[in-house]
Amino acid sequence: MKKTGIVIIALVAIIGICGAFYAVNENSKKESQKEASLTEIQKITTKDLDKDYPQTPREVVKFYNKIVDSYYKDQYTDDELDSLTDQALKLFDDELVQANPKDSYKSSVVADVKNYKDQGKTIAQIDVCDSNDVKYATDSEDQIAYVRASYFIKQGSSYSKTYQDYVLRKDSEGRWKILTFYKIASDSDTESK
Repeated sequence: MKKTGIVIIALVAIIGICGAFYAVNENSKKESQKEASLTEIQKITTKDLDKDYPQTPREVVKFYNKIVDSYYKDQYTDDELDSLTDQALKLFDDELVQANPKDSYKSSVVADVKNYKDQGKTIAQIDVCDSNDVKYATDSEDQIAYVRASYFIKQGSSYSKTYQDYVLRKDSEGRWKILTFYKIASDSDTESK
């Protein structure tokens, strides 16, 4: 009788564990399916940057460039453009946000995208430097990081490559924010004219 009770308890425990595993596995599948059905813009705009902010300067630049890629490649509504620019501004340092308020930044994006399309340009590929290539420095008491991105641009049947350096500063919450960015000459450390 005692042995039967132990077997029953063990079976109930095994069934409980299997049931819990099944429930977790089904939830995981549903989340994966839900995320897979989101457009790239929805994946960007639904990311909660307050809870899931990119941890490194490189990750910040990679996420920002997903936004940039969406500006130039995707079709979007005005509301989606608002959400994209909101996400971009969350990656900017306070100084950059003050210099580029939302309406001004959004107008700049719209004008730039129109200019690219009018010239028949498309961004074929965006690459961000390896983690080993991120340069760190201290300026006064600010922690600064330099991250380089490259852009492979198609215009008609020809291609060109441009580079942009991003300067990020760590804020009071320990988050890397984009302080400024500028186009540079190919394979150079100097700004292009």
